Amino acid sequence: MEGMDAMADFVAEAFQNEFLSDGGTDVHAIVRITASNASGATAAASGAGGVEVIIVDTSGSMGERGIQQGALAATAALQEITDGTLFAVIAGNHLAWQVYPPSPVPGLAVMNSANRAAAMGAVRGFRADGGTAMGQWLLAARQVFETAPASLRRHAILLTDGANEHETPDQLSWAINSCAGVFQADCRGVGDRWQVEEVRRIASALLGTVDLIPRPEEMASEFQSMMRTSMSRGVANAELRVWAPQGAQVLFVKQVSPNLEDLTTRRREVNPLTGGYPTGAWSDEDRDYHVAVRLPAKSVGQEQLAARVQLAVGEEVKAQALVKAKWSNDDALTARINPQVAQYTGQAELAAAIQDGLAAKAAGREDEATSKLGRAVQLANEAGNAEMTSRLKKVVEIDNAETGTVRLKKQVEKLDEMALDTASTKTTRVRK
Repeated sequence: MEGMDAMADFVAEAFQNEFLSDGGTDVHAIVRITASNASGATAAASGAGGVEVIIVDTSGSMGERGIQQGALAATAALQEITDGTLFAVIAGNHLAWQVYPPSPVPGLAVMNSANRAAAMGAVRGFRADGGTAMGQWLLAARQVFETAPASLRRHAILLTDGANEHETPDQLSWAINSCAGVFQADCRGVGDRWQVEEVRRIASALLGTVDLIPRPEEMASEFQSMMRTSMSRGVANAELRVWAPQGAQVLFVKQVSPNLEDLTTRRREVNPLTGGYPTGAWSDEDRDYHVAVRLPAKSVGQEQLAARVQLAVGEEVKAQALVKAKWSNDDALTARINPQVAQYTGQAELAAAIQDGLAAKAAGREDEATSKLGRAVQLANEAGNAEMTSRLKKVVEIDNAETGTVRLKKQVEKLDEMALDTASTKTTRVRK
């Protein structure tokens, strides 16, 4: 695996308006990190393809159809795991247990044709019964991952169909926090009885994605796709490092593409002037990060380095972009907002408006819901985001998109609300 990390190439570039007005303090930049030669194919072929754990909800609410499709989904994922990869399958209801390898103690099997066939046989034995305690599932997965070397890429797929009713929110939070940094997890909810916010909390803390699978029959193709993506990641772990000068304050660090993820609170002190922010595993891809730094104000004509943004794999810095500040009294220069910064700021506001609006609607606060979702329609319209506008149309009647004048629909499909909610954190790439 270390060999693969060494082969991967990273490039960093910053997009910003470096001009600040006299007395201005806040510098915003979008830093794009592009990875190449980071594919996981070579790593997997060398037997260092990491660790995969498949976690499937087997609670009573899954029912016969759900369990059958869950087994097919687990099978589809198992077929994508490359030989040499370490793997396990966990079933969860109000408890959690290791279905494969069949052992009373947590452990992993090495993927090969015999173990793949045995695991596929084991998942056919899934039975639906009991409640839902996702914290138990996560803790069981953590125990399994901790039997593998920490240097390997560690990834889980978690599937649920319901709300977390058999443990307290605090118990779930404790489980999530104890798994953060141990493994990454992509989470999927099937049907309309799970809670997007709850599952998003898990995926966000574990540097993964959350999405809706409307029908059980769609699970297998989604599992296949998620596992294929995971297999392509040849860099197990990387860190975004942000240096800011003495006296400066890093206001925030957010991933803004391909989805929105606020990394600010996950800062690790690298040294007194540098913070490290986790990015998880990489394949050949690019991601955009929004970095905001507050500097002590300087007078017109002065300039300084506002931030150094680096991508590090282990202790090796692979790429660097510089964020600059120049103070000017030329309004034509200082008033310009960089288009990348502007568009991603708008997309973050759009996501917040959608999530707040749906939460207000669920709580019966109709005026607030109308106002927030109206603002979302206005932002989507301004950005020319036709896909988000069409999702919003399933939840509100749009009287005037430009002013954000809307009415809440009386009859709304729960799946349409959930699809809007999960799509809110996915961003559209801003072109150069």
